[in-house]
Amino acid sequence: MHAPSPLLAHSPQATSPGAASAPMPFGERADVGVSFEFFPPRDAAVESQLWSAVGRLKSLRPAFMSVTYGAGGSTREGTHRIVTRIQNEIGVAVAAHLTCVGSSQAQIDAVAARYWSAGIRHIVALRGDPPDGVGADYRARGGEYAHADDLVRALRRRHAFEISVAAFPEVHPQAASAQADLDALKRKVDAGATRAITQFFFDTDAFARFIERARRAGIAIPIVPGILPVTNFARACQFAAACKVRIPQWVHRRFEGTDNDPDMRRLLAAMIAAEQCRVLYAQGVRHFHFYTLNRAELSFAICRMFGMCEDAMHRAES
Repeated sequence: MHAPSPLLAHSPQATSPGAASAPMPFGERADVGVSFEFFPPRDAAVESQLWSAVGRLKSLRPAFMSVTYGAGGSTREGTHRIVTRIQNEIGVAVAAHLTCVGSSQAQIDAVAARYWSAGIRHIVALRGDPPDGVGADYRARGGEYAHADDLVRALRRRHAFEISVAAFPEVHPQAASAQADLDALKRKVDAGATRAITQFFFDTDAFARFIERARRAGIAIPIVPGILPVTNFARACQFAAACKVRIPQWVHRRFEGTDNDPDMRRLLAAMIAAEQCRVLYAQGVRHFHFYTLNRAELSFAICRMFGMCEDAMHRAES
């Protein structure tokens, strides 16, 4: 157990009663792995930003990079193009997100087969959001995979993918209860999932409690925490409210008065996320998945804080 840093001193989630190991050694190379998530760009400016971020984060030798898949398959071609380019040109293992809502089983099976033919061996299998204009009470139609576990099972029948799925430390917003949400994760594991990646969160105690409940339920696969470095706090609050993610008051206090100070916001975002990683490391976490929002700066800085440096080959190429 380690004492909280000044940044976390006023947070009841600063430390976990079940800490499993020593705190992360800042300034030294920590024994951790990382992965980074991106989304398909919608215009040329964001496209340029995306590839700049991919190039910089590649130098940290991530375990993999993942690319999201729009609601109802709306970014299907963009996701495929980016995933294959990362693998073939950037030389980093990549995971393609695949959602089943709003698409027929035949369409999903064809997308999966296309990825397999392209050499993609890792899928992030999700139920996904309904297409735009369709309410949250959407129910799968005949001929669709109704739930993520149905998708996992179908993928496992056809191809030897590594399959990651979603997990929710603070419960999926549409779940009937915490137990129902955990049961859903167990079904995905039983269907063949090999890893779970969590929704972003700030409450590290909630993550620790979730892990404990998952292990008691017989869920033994790796559960990787999703880390969101916050640059636009107002937007993060809106997103958190939609996902039912609690932002502790101490985080609100840190960002007070920074609306017109982007440099301060970036500094706070990096420090808060880095401290979150340190607490999780003390709980035994050894892999972190960063939601980059197609920007490299904060994720890169956080990784540097716990000793991950650019590889020599990348420095020579730069």
